[in-house]
Amino acid sequence: MAHESTLDATLLGLLACPQDKGPLQLVRTEAGASVLYNPRLRRAYPIDNGIPVLLIDEARDVTDAEHEFFLAES
Repeated sequence: MAHESTLDATLLGLLACPQDKGPLQLVRTEAGASVLYNPRLRRAYPIDNGIPVLLIDEARDVTDAEHEFFLAES
């Protein structure tokens, strides 16, 4: 099973937020899971079994604390 953090750099460079079409950052949550993060909208997209789920309805808003954590991690 592929781990989320092994997303190919080329693939990561091609992925864009479906909402604002901007780039996403691969970050780890405090719980250790990887997500694709849009710091402009403060939205996190899940990665399910190594597959990015880039559906607006599946994204979640992040708290101020999470936002600061993600920025420090990237």
